[in-house]
Amino acid sequence: MIAIIPVRDGVLPLGADETVAESSGNALLIGSGAKAAGAELTTLRRCWVMAADAYAPAAWASGLARNMDAYWGHRGRLDPNMDAYWGAWSAVLPASPDGRDLAPRLAFELGVPLLAGAIAVTEHGAQLARWGSRVIDEVEVDGPFVATLLPGAGGTEPAGVAPEITKLRWEATQAMDAEVLDVLPPDPRTADLAEAPRILAAGAGLTRGNAPSGSDAVAMLEKLGEALSASIGATRVVTDAGHADYRRQIGTTGVVVNPELYVAFGISGAAQHIGGLGSPDNLVSVNTDPSCPMTARSDLGIVTDATALLVELAERLVGKEVTGG
Repeated sequence: MIAIIPVRDGVLPLGADETVAESSGNALLIGSGAKAAGAELTTLRRCWVMAADAYAPAAWASGLARNMDAYWGHRGRLDPNMDAYWGAWSAVLPASPDGRDLAPRLAFELGVPLLAGAIAVTEHGAQLARWGSRVIDEVEVDGPFVATLLPGAGGTEPAGVAPEITKLRWEATQAMDAEVLDVLPPDPRTADLAEAPRILAAGAGLTRGNAPSGSDAVAMLEKLGEALSASIGATRVVTDAGHADYRRQIGTTGVVVNPELYVAFGISGAAQHIGGLGSPDNLVSVNTDPSCPMTARSDLGIVTDATALLVELAERLVGKEVTGG
C-alpha cells in the first residue's frame, strides 16, 4: 500500500502520520512544499514527492492516475524497475477535508473501489466505521482500491530511520474543477470532533448536579467552548441522557479523537471512553476523585467539583448572564 498525502504550502493534513504508518511507511506527497512537509512525518520510510500545482482535486486526481500508471503500472504497465516495491498496490489517504475530496475522484480515475471512513486498512480491504462509528463493517476487495483513514484511528510509531526520497515528475492535466476562493478555519461548534484541536468534554460528574441541570450544564460548556475556540464532546452517559447529541460522543462506541487540548469535566475515565481518546498533547482532568483513571493519566489534575469550576470559568470568560449570576 502507499499513502497519498495532499500538501498545501508545506502543511500536512490531519492524520498524515497515521496514514503513512498504515501504509508501512510508504508515501507519495503531492502539492506545494511537499518535500519540506515530508521532513515532519515521523513514520516515513520511503517517500515519493510530486511538486504539483495549486490544489485542484479533479486535476490532481487525473494527474495522479496518469503518473501512477507511468511509475507503478496500475493498469498493467508496471515499470520493471519498480516491481520490487509495488506490483499490485492500493492507496490510502487521510480522511481530512482534502483527503475526502481527492479520494473518490482518484478512485474513479483509476477505476477501483473506494473504501471511505476506515479505522484500519489491510492489503485485502478495510474496517469501515458506519452509523456514527457504532458499527464496524469489514470489507474485503479483490484487487487494488482507494481508502480514507479516519484521523485518530491508527498509531504513529516512529520509523526510526532516515526516509528514502525520490522526486517524481508532475505531469499536469486539464480537468474541469471548482475554483478555490478561500480556505476558512473550521467552526468549533460544528467541526468534526475527529479533527478538533481543542475539546471540552462533559461527563456524568458535570450533568448530575442539582444546579445547573444536565442540559443547562452542557449548554454552559458550549458557551465556554465558543470563548476558547473549543469543540464540545461528551461521554455515552451524557448522550444517552439526552444532554448532548450522539455526534458529540467520544469513545469506542463514538468518535475517536486526538486533540491538542482535552479538558475532561467530571469524567472518571472508563475504558470505553479512554478507548476513543487517543493521545492528546495536553490533558486536563476536573474531578472530585484524585485517583480516578482520567486524573491519573492527565497532565494537569484539578481536584474540585466540575460544575462549580464550569460556572466560575463561564462567569469569568463569558459573563454572569450565562450562569444567571
